[in-house]
Amino acid sequence: MIKMAGHAKFLSHGLKLPAKWKDPSGDPAGKHYGDAIKPEEKVAVPKLIPPFFLPHNMNKYHQQTCDDVGKIYKEIHDGCLDAIAYAHNMWKLQAKFKDLKIMSVSAIGAPGCLDGPELESLIKNAPMVASWQDGKAKHRDAVAKGVSKCFKDWQSKVTVPGLPWYPAFAAFPGPMAPPMPNVPTPLVACPSAMMTAMATPMSMKSEMDSALDGGLKNEDPIKQHEALHDAIATVVSAAFMLWLPSQMVVGVLGKGPVPSFAPPYVPVGPVVGGDNIATPGHLAT
Repeated sequence: MIKMAGHAKFLSHGLKLPAKWKDPSGDPAGKHYGDAIKPEEKVAVPKLIPPFFLPHNMNKYHQQTCDDVGKIYKEIHDGCLDAIAYAHNMWKLQAKFKDLKIMSVSAIGAPGCLDGPELESLIKNAPMVASWQDGKAKHRDAVAKGVSKCFKDWQSKVTVPGLPWYPAFAAFPGPMAPPMPNVPTPLVACPSAMMTAMATPMSMKSEMDSALDGGLKNEDPIKQHEALHDAIATVVSAAFMLWLPSQMVVGVLGKGPVPSFAPPYVPVGPVVGGDNIATPGHLAT
């Protein structure tokens, strides 16, 4: 998770605080406003680097508002990314390929062959965010639901397109090929028709926006939640695309009959109509 990319993405929205602020103008309001701020308070340096919000004026009070509110959003942003990474690691430990069809050296898996738990509860119960309450908890829940929905859409369409996972099954000397592990293969070789659900941040952002509590949306006139979701979705999508080619599929135990070994006997033959043992750990590395 490249959190700094999310910080920069949030800042790129150019949100200013206080929300919908307009400087008093004319006399006497404008003069009183200018006189109320001491010279040393008219310029302040941001304490949160990089900043999440920009002040309408560079005075001490506007900058402090940006620092205080920005710190809260940074905590939500970073905490949610840590929770997503934690949930993904838990998912990898339980994920497995199932219902594969093995024909000679090839493994064939229809959409749905990759099985694993949903991420939503894993994200919500991650140690770094489980104790959040009120608004932070609502933001956490929206992020968890949106990420989980997109990840499930991708997972449900993953296929194994006849990959040559079992070279020993091309000519096996026996009536039944015992369980053998697959040739280690990058997960990116198993395509999904719903790749865009995880690869495009806008899909994930839209799911988070839809899942957010309506009350928080109504109290957010400058759409701060959309900037937060955009930042998180951008980081998660980038992390997913980095993970996919580096994740190896290992330990998928394939087995199956060798029909040609039946009378009249042939010394060797290919596996036909084989399957696999669906045990977790295929993506645990």
